[in-house]
Amino acid sequence: MTSYDYDYFVIGAGSGGVRSSRIAAGHGVKVGIAEAANLGGTCVNVGCVPKKLLAYASDFGPAIQDAKGFGWKIDNVTFDWGTLIANKDIEISRLNGIYETILKNAGVDLIRGYAKFVDAHKLDIDGKIVTADKIMIATGGKPRKPSYKGAEHAIVSDDAFYLKELPKHVVIEGAGYIGVEFAHIFHGMGSKVTLIHRGDQILRGFDQEIRDFLALEIKKQGIKIILDTNIDEITQKNEKKHVKTDHNDVIECDLVLSAIGRVPYTQNLGLDNAKIAHKENGQIIVNEDYQTNIPHIYAVGDVTDRVQLTPVAIAEGHVLADRLFNNQPERMVSYNNIATAVFSNPPIGNVGLTEENARKKYSNIRCFTANFKPMIHTLSGRDERTFMKLVVDQDTDIVVGAHICGRDAPEMMQAIGIAVNCKATKADFDRTIGIHPTSAEEFVTMRS
Repeated sequence: MTSYDYDYFVIGAGSGGVRSSRIAAGHGVKVGIAEAANLGGTCVNVGCVPKKLLAYASDFGPAIQDAKGFGWKIDNVTFDWGTLIANKDIEISRLNGIYETILKNAGVDLIRGYAKFVDAHKLDIDGKIVTADKIMIATGGKPRKPSYKGAEHAIVSDDAFYLKELPKHVVIEGAGYIGVEFAHIFHGMGSKVTLIHRGDQILRGFDQEIRDFLALEIKKQGIKIILDTNIDEITQKNEKKHVKTDHNDVIECDLVLSAIGRVPYTQNLGLDNAKIAHKENGQIIVNEDYQTNIPHIYAVGDVTDRVQLTPVAIAEGHVLADRLFNNQPERMVSYNNIATAVFSNPPIGNVGLTEENARKKYSNIRCFTANFKPMIHTLSGRDERTFMKLVVDQDTDIVVGAHICGRDAPEMMQAIGIAVNCKATKADFDRTIGIHPTSAEEFVTMRS
């Protein structure tokens, strides 16, 4: 019988990798994990966590102005980007330490370095050779960089968390969730923001009414949206960026942020050395058991061709460890009705089907909506509204989709997600007594 250094070795100490290695070690097997960068992966270092902190900071800008309507005297308010970034860095460093402690306490061997396959059981980690019976890839993804002329003058989302100063005018390329969220972040802190998108509306894949509603709201704030447009070239003159579009317009700005999607982090992993099948874009192909075409090699999270969300990667890593080392083959991740959020302004929360997809799946769909000014703005004077929507299959009365664009949408949607996963009917929503006065009560009073 072949002897290996580890029973289970994980490549990548992000959310999915750390969870899987910790759970596996708890089941009594010898586990190692390799990481070349800071612990916690994209989410902790250049994703969910710092982005939410910056979004909070951005929210304080309009909130301070709104306070005037409630009697607060606000004078001489200033914002310091450097203080925000320094405090953010302290928090991220704290989280890095927590992840290291989690691995240490679980008995997982942490090897600092870039791991790549030598063969299907052997890894080279910056010159250190280790072998493992089973290997799991959890290297995540990274921002896709543009390829047009002058693309070196643009930054990607990873870079935005380390800017030395707040730009006066930002051009953001791409209007998916990352582009829309950074538009919120920079605008709330006082930057002028221009959003350039190649499609006919922002947030492709979201419910159409939500897309249209958010676009209207952010235009009212002063964010400029340019649709059906691509960037052809960026030039730099006197510390200014000049963005030329395919409509021959030229926009002068201080910063260009390209947010045109993400790609799996599989470069230089040596996948071919282990004969691991992957798509042309680098995504690792896995089956329902997270197995690659090599039976003892697995992959979870953003590096695969599945759902790219941090909580999904964590769930997949946990389930895989239980299946492999705790005799729980029945353990599985439910990919149905995953609630998600966009931390725009106003933010979005959604779960289940969009109206468009629901109409493709069911023959008898009815939608209920509410469009109103939230109570806080009756005194703040801000011209901002909230939009809510329930998508119902009339044949069963089951709510198959729920969507919000408005204050506190992500916090509301987590609870609504439970109801949708439990196949709650519209009648269940209707007989629920609302909490008054809240925006959330609109979900149980929708009649039109």
